[in-house]
Amino acid sequence: MEDLSLLKDGVIKGEVRSIARAISFIENNPTQAKAILKLLYPFTGKAFILGITGPPGSGKSTLVDKLTPFLRQQNKRVGIIAIDPTSPYTGGAILGDRIRMQELTADEGVYIRSMATRGSLGGLSRATDDAVAVLDAAGNDVIIIETVGVGQAEVDIVNLAHGSIVILSPELGDDIQAIKAGIIEIADILVINKIDKGGYERMEGELRLMWEQFDTDQRWKPKIVKTTAVKEQGIEELMQQIESYHQFFLHSETSKKKRLERSERRLREIIQQYTLEKVYYGNLNQQKRDEYIRKIAEREMDPYTAAEEILRGIRF
Repeated sequence: MEDLSLLKDGVIKGEVRSIARAISFIENNPTQAKAILKLLYPFTGKAFILGITGPPGSGKSTLVDKLTPFLRQQNKRVGIIAIDPTSPYTGGAILGDRIRMQELTADEGVYIRSMATRGSLGGLSRATDDAVAVLDAAGNDVIIIETVGVGQAEVDIVNLAHGSIVILSPELGDDIQAIKAGIIEIADILVINKIDKGGYERMEGELRLMWEQFDTDQRWKPKIVKTTAVKEQGIEELMQQIESYHQFFLHSETSKKKRLERSERRLREIIQQYTLEKVYYGNLNQQKRDEYIRKIAEREMDPYTAAEEILRGIRF
């Protein structure tokens, strides 16, 4: 078995091979992943986690590509997790985002990892939380999570990131009313990208009108930044808004509240995972599971009674 203490030391030093190895454990080897994450946890909690989400084609990857050099100019180490669709052949990530960010890979202060959704809803991979912990322990100052781009379901990013940027584009013909109940409300900064195509004024007006209906008691008011990322137009202003939000986050109750909420959510998820592994896979053999499934499918037993019967007598 690999010496995980050496792997931990490599991650903390920011060694690329060690970081890649640790994240590969997270994606493919749950036993090793749990062990390395336990060792790394005391070294986490320092990075600013920035989520970037929005509909497909809005320009998320281009914006990340143009934003990162500005962060590097401030001498910040940047970790990027690009959530990609799952390959139907390998089960791995289709590396579209990483291919588009090739120029960044030459910078030793930037680490990019594509991760597959593997069927996870909400625009995030199930392993994203743990991968963030690895990049955090590796000394990255800013960790950017770019979601897969599935539209309204992408609200999961708000549970993981300290701040969320939502990107829209007028040329997509986005129906603001159709998506307002989803990703619009999670925005700490909202970007209208590709303004060189025209038609952004109407979208900006609709967004401002919508925000008047939202909770006005929040101290931080979401800002709208207009960009054409491919031409680096508006990126400097976006950087200023990110820094303003970061300072607000650090010096407000929002920071403490998000840390507590994230810790509670993560604990609940891990307990659910452990419980499933112990009860469903540990206490039930394949024959027993198949029998319960057959009875439920043939309406000989309802699933609630089956679950109660399985749980009865289980000792944790």
